[in-house]
Amino acid sequence: MDYAAEDFLCLSSFYIPSRERTEFFSQICSHHQHLKSLHFSLFQHETINKTGYIIVNGISIEGGAGITQTTTPFGTLFVFQDPLTVAANRSSKLVGISEGTSITSSVDGLQSISIAKLTLRLKHHKGSISVVGAINNVKSSNLPVVGGTEDFMFVQGYVTSSPVDLKGLTVVYKIEFHLYWPPYATHHTS
Repeated sequence: MDYAAEDFLCLSSFYIPSRERTEFFSQICSHHQHLKSLHFSLFQHETINKTGYIIVNGISIEGGAGITQTTTPFGTLFVFQDPLTVAANRSSKLVGISEGTSITSSVDGLQSISIAKLTLRLKHHKGSISVVGAINNVKSSNLPVVGGTEDFMFVQGYVTSSPVDLKGLTVVYKIEFHLYWPPYATHHTS
């Protein structure tokens, strides 16, 4: 049986079957303080020179970073169009795409300013979420949601990007969504 992110809406937590390796997918639908909210996690898989590319090499600075799995030189422009899946395993169900750009903004090469559009195709929610902010390549980072389309129109909140696997050609990040709709953006039935 194939499980997808959309199959777990409105559950406080659910264990993904063992073939997905002890990954948890959690979504919570609530009206806490009259705000509709949605919380869930997906996994972003970025493969250098396949789904992510350096467009402009940064500058060499004495003591600055070179190109490694976790660093790029100051000023490097990077673009990506990465798959989003329900588990850290790349063969798990594809439910979205993360596309955008980042510019290395620290001399040590570990931090970037990132702009991304996360397009999601969930069972009960379809559309995109736009985020912008600072990303640390080796630590968790929060990025504010700055917009959305379709079912995510007027959504607010943030996403947390955390490294899961930084070894090998493909790096994996856990993307945790914390989404809230203001009262004027939700449909109420009488």
